[in-house]
Amino acid sequence: MVKSDIIKELKKKHPNLKFSQIESILDIIFESISKSLISKKSVEIRDFCRFSIRTTKARHNARDPRTGSVIYIPSKKKVFFKMSKHLKEEINKES
Repeated sequence: MVKSDIIKELKKKHPNLKFSQIESILDIIFESISKSLISKKSVEIRDFCRFSIRTTKARHNARDPRTGSVIYIPSKKKVFFKMSKHLKEEINKES
């Protein structure tokens, strides 16, 4: 599902809202999540998930798969997604 699909679903549930209003609301939500992650704060959405930042260590002994030579990989920040217990149960329900 992409952002436009989410907007269409919200439009079906709330026909009195305009597409532009729904899009603005989603943009605010995504921007808030991004700003929190950039400032190294985790984001928790109850009964759905938790987003947090993890830093990978720099590696000095990684290998280039093409040449086999040793290369340096600097440390990076990555977004970590952890689903809630409720979401995990919903996904793993027997149909």
